[in-house]
Amino acid sequence: MGEIKVAFQGEYGAFSEMAARAYFGESVAVLPRPNFVALFSAVETGLASHGMVPIENSLMGSIYENYDNLLKHGLQIVGELKLRIVPNLIVNPGVSLEDIRFIYSQAPALAQCKNLIASLPKAQAIMAYDTAGAVRQIKESGARDAAAIASKQAAIDYGLEILREGIEDDHENYTRFLVVVPEGQAVKDASKTSIVFSMQNVPGALFKSLSAFALRDLNLLKIESRPLVGKPWEYSFYLDIEGHLGPGACSDAIAHLREMVSSVRILGTYAQGDVVEGAVRARREDT
Repeated sequence: MGEIKVAFQGEYGAFSEMAARAYFGESVAVLPRPNFVALFSAVETGLASHGMVPIENSLMGSIYENYDNLLKHGLQIVGELKLRIVPNLIVNPGVSLEDIRFIYSQAPALAQCKNLIASLPKAQAIMAYDTAGAVRQIKESGARDAAAIASKQAAIDYGLEILREGIEDDHENYTRFLVVVPEGQAVKDASKTSIVFSMQNVPGALFKSLSAFALRDLNLLKIESRPLVGKPWEYSFYLDIEGHLGPGACSDAIAHLREMVSSVRILGTYAQGDVVEGAVRARREDT
């Protein structure tokens, strides 16, 4: 493979950029994208070699849009990591807590910081498309009555001040990211497999499907259901399985599953990700 370039959703300084650098190294080339569809498209079309996709937060749960994107796009999962999320209250220099009337951030970040927001009764929470984008917005506007919730990296990149650090309601706050690439790439040292399947809506169908794994003592790390487009009240099921696709129990279970359901797609087999702290880098001069 040539140069690694990692697409992520958001502006420079987003938590997704921090995840990319934690996984690939601080000097990796990155490509900011305005939304998740553009992220997946960048990897599919070759603008980027890899994508860093948030799939689940330990406080807010699954990011359903990206489960749907995994099914829609021809990419495979080759890795994951779990990034410790530390949101901060960021303002233009000289702005005080008493000055704040508006707090901007991505919806999940606002939801993770309800206690801090509630402690500022004159402040109104306003949703932005991205955490780092919210910092850029108040930087460009020069607002003296606004704050953003974002990473320390975003404050460094845009030259703003952090009024409060670590403002999340629960400090056990992690986001699980998936690393995606075009299909057909080999993965070494895999210990986890993700699949999606659908089946007929008949009594006992899900129980029988999951029995393929229970009978082989395979641990299911996560199960998620999503509606099937065009088929009201029917669902696809996503499974994360502790196991790899080499010869053995996991491959046998999936083969057994294929005999019982309408469709099975392997999303990826990969190494289980570590929990990491997002290190900050030097300020970018082009932000």
